[in-house]
Amino acid sequence: MGDNRILSGGVNLQISEGGGCQKRDWLWGVPPCKPTGMHVPTLICRKREGEELSAQEIAFLIDGYTCGEIPDYQMSAFAMAVFFQGMTPVEIAALTRAMMQSGDCFSHRDGRLPVVDKHSTGGIGDKVSLVLAPLVACAGCWVPMVSGRGLGITGGTLDKLEAIPGFNVQVGLDHAAAQLDDLGVVMMGQTERFCPADKKLYALRDVSGTVPSIALITASIMSKKLAESLDRLVLDVKYGSGAFMQTREDAEALAASMVAVGQEMGVEVHAVLNPMHEPTGRAVGNALEVIEALECLDGGGPTDLRQVVLELAEKIAGVSREALESLLDGGAARQRFDRMVAAQGGDPADLARLHEIHRAPIIHEVVANSAGVVTQVHAGMVGQAALQLGAGRAKASDGVDFAVGFDRLVKCGETVREGQVICRIHARTDEGCEMAEAAIRAAVKISKI
Repeated sequence: MGDNRILSGGVNLQISEGGGCQKRDWLWGVPPCKPTGMHVPTLICRKREGEELSAQEIAFLIDGYTCGEIPDYQMSAFAMAVFFQGMTPVEIAALTRAMMQSGDCFSHRDGRLPVVDKHSTGGIGDKVSLVLAPLVACAGCWVPMVSGRGLGITGGTLDKLEAIPGFNVQVGLDHAAAQLDDLGVVMMGQTERFCPADKKLYALRDVSGTVPSIALITASIMSKKLAESLDRLVLDVKYGSGAFMQTREDAEALAASMVAVGQEMGVEVHAVLNPMHEPTGRAVGNALEVIEALECLDGGGPTDLRQVVLELAEKIAGVSREALESLLDGGAARQRFDRMVAAQGGDPADLARLHEIHRAPIIHEVVANSAGVVTQVHAGMVGQAALQLGAGRAKASDGVDFAVGFDRLVKCGETVREGQVICRIHARTDEGCEMAEAAIRAAVKISKI
């Protein structure tokens, strides 16, 4: 992992009981309307001119927008002002806190274990969470992992989990709290009452051209994570052709912004920069990635996947890398994963049969046309091809095909011989398979020796 960089911050303070999510007087985060005492157009104009808004002014905007008193057109104007003018770390922390407090937060009992989590900014073949969450739980932490679905070329943890028959990601906070107490880990989706301001604002940003704002991205990510009432958080910030942040400089800016919010809010936050020039591991696609994650939980799997899991886990687990390796190789993490599957409605016996349960009609081997060294496996191209096969979604309302995707992908630096398999395509149709093969041949570059 010589190409990454670690940013760490945060004072080592425990979050106040209840997670620092200081409940307001309203129930389930529905603020009292009508917000009064401030003039929305004036706040928009001040931000447009680059002025710093107070925490109270930012909370007024978020509360008003969440309850419907501030309309979309005004919040769009505010988001565009933020897009062009940015926000100070104090403003971003205030925005994060207001969004976090717009709904439910986890409330952990006295005497509980350290509460930790990990977040990835997205990538191709990124099944790290499936391995890391049960592993860190085995190390003596609680991991209340609230995850998302894939959109565009990047995959989502929830879609991968739902490739396991019966696995229920739509659990409530009461169920999650009980499962944390019993197993130390829950992997779930965002409930309707969990950061509703973020859900509403993200949908608006998606149609107003303000998604790529560092300030708004930071608040979106951190509001959901800090609503888990964490003690420690590690951020896996990707950059490259298969990531949202295309350049290292943009990834560094986002990482620094999220670490600064952690400092402002008294949470220990670490950020690790990882390149996403080629997919993580050798599999891309929902069921295929679960199968590969299970290999890692059994002590095997691709080397790069294992390294990323251990590097991130070490930042939050409170134990050594050697101890984590022992938990991974000794079967403890796999046993915890199986127990989590059972607790959330699945049958662990199905895990060994995922390749049969989700078997694509067409499985086609792509072979090298010449011998040489692999110099490129373009993550963006592979992700786009997986999306076109049906493994991802172009818009939030789309479904996904659990069976399709790629496995046995070659990795950069490997030597291949002519006729060797460089990838297997799992496709639903002949047309999809042909498209995918053309994409793989464009994505994989082999230089003759």
